[in-house]
Amino acid sequence: MRDYNDLVKVAGRAAARAAEYIRAARRPHAQDWTEKGRHDFVTEVDRACETLIAEALTRDIPGSRVVGEELTPGLAASGDVVWIVDPLDGTTNYLHGYPQYAVSIGCVVSGALGVGVVHDVARDVVYRATTGGGAWVGDQRLAVSSLTQPGRALIGTGFPFKDQAPLDVYLRQFAAVMERTSGIRRAGAAALDLADLAAGRFDAFWELSLAPWDVAAGVVLVREAGGRVTRLDGSDEVLDHGPIVAGNPTLHTWLIDLLRKA
Repeated sequence: MRDYNDLVKVAGRAAARAAEYIRAARRPHAQDWTEKGRHDFVTEVDRACETLIAEALTRDIPGSRVVGEELTPGLAASGDVVWIVDPLDGTTNYLHGYPQYAVSIGCVVSGALGVGVVHDVARDVVYRATTGGGAWVGDQRLAVSSLTQPGRALIGTGFPFKDQAPLDVYLRQFAAVMERTSGIRRAGAAALDLADLAAGRFDAFWELSLAPWDVAAGVVLVREAGGRVTRLDGSDEVLDHGPIVAGNPTLHTWLIDLLRKA
């Protein structure tokens, strides 16, 4: 079994290297954006970052594998050590200069999520977590909120902007949540949404279509901060494409019940 403490240091160094590259890079002009799918952009900055990250991870942990959003999205997440990487979560935000984007690196060890690092690029803040070792930002241990009243809760979300087939379902859910809480926020970077949940800034979060690289690191953060992350059906197996519901234990239960009814 690999030492999670060693792996989180490796992930942290790789994420820091990528974040430094992103900050130094010239932000691409609109004519240089590539639309790999509906409303889903990618640039050479994304690809170069993933290359940098993959090189760093496999150099420090020989034999490990990298599943990345841009270069190896179809690679199976199987093996002793598998890194699940989003080199630039929140690409559209980055392209517009909206300061909400991150490098996200999760690590699966012998089939189980064990490590998560989310590097907030614009703010240069690093969130890290290891299974059994807690979730941290610097020397501050993170904990999900203790709020239990939905009427006072602040909920994070993500819109179904790529595939709009579930939009009708989502809008019904949105209306139900909005009616019963103090507010909903959509900032456009799921890794940072989950970091905000782990830090107690959000009380719960849901999105209907996320990929493994969107959530791998954030799931470790939330769970180690005392929260829950599941599918809409309650399953704990979240490393696949699909919906995510997360929150502190009380509001996770409340939110998943509300979304099912909506």
